[in-house]
Amino acid sequence: MRIALCLTDTKSAPWIEGLHAALPDAEIVDWTPGCPQADYAVVWSPPQQMVDEQPALKAMFNIGAGVDAITKLSLPPTLKIVRLDDAGMSVQMAEYVCHALIRHFREFDVYEAEARQGRWVYRKPLARADFPVGIMGLGVLGERVARAVQQFEFPVLGWSRTPKSIEGVRTFAGEARLGDFLVGTRVLVNLLPLTDATRGILNRTTLSALRPGGYLIHIARGGHLVEEDLIPLIDSGKLAGATLDVFQQEPLPADHAFWRHPKITVTPHGSARTLRSESIAQIAGKIRALQAGQPIAGVVDPQRGY
Repeated sequence: MRIALCLTDTKSAPWIEGLHAALPDAEIVDWTPGCPQADYAVVWSPPQQMVDEQPALKAMFNIGAGVDAITKLSLPPTLKIVRLDDAGMSVQMAEYVCHALIRHFREFDVYEAEARQGRWVYRKPLARADFPVGIMGLGVLGERVARAVQQFEFPVLGWSRTPKSIEGVRTFAGEARLGDFLVGTRVLVNLLPLTDATRGILNRTTLSALRPGGYLIHIARGGHLVEEDLIPLIDSGKLAGATLDVFQQEPLPADHAFWRHPKITVTPHGSARTLRSESIAQIAGKIRALQAGQPIAGVVDPQRGY
């Protein structure tokens, strides 16, 4: 069995070492043009050339949760694209969302600004019931975030393409219920996969539908947000602000207005990073299952794009 790695902008040596330890009978190599045929591939943002030169691949494993960099390629219909189920990312996402949510709700950003001016100012406590949190995307990551937010006793809503049921979460499904979900939400958390159907879904219309004082926590993919719509919504008072971890162009250009806006918090696409050891264990387990003819979780539906 041969496994080829193609990890754009990521050092492959630690992955090769880890996969060797997990699958000692496999031959594991870095992909280069003209490389011999492999049975499986482990990738991050692979080029079209790799797909074209490896027609014998049985499955391609992506080392991140989002697979939009793969689904945009021309892929053979028989190739399985497999995403990570979690691999340590869901707890990181939950940490990030809860930090951003509580920082906004408790007005810690205001306290920080006042502290820099040496001002001792008391702010009246706000009611959690007035800050319903709406989570777009209720997969493994979205469900974990929803459960974490519940621990702080905020009302939680969820929206997904297909119906989901999570205890204590008011759920909505499909395009027809998106409006109902938005009007009940004050803090909007985006965890959707990026597909043709979700590109640009965070725009003037959808964000304006949030409850007064709406706030955006955006940690999925930059393509979801129509960036030019955000600052006018904040400056007009329709939104209270935003915490953004993903952008149309990354790194975010130094002259981008998001850096300088006082009500926008920017982080460099770090809300959840792939944990290598957990990822390798998961990938190795799925390869062993495929070799044994067993079904695996995380296979991407090419029609849905996730």
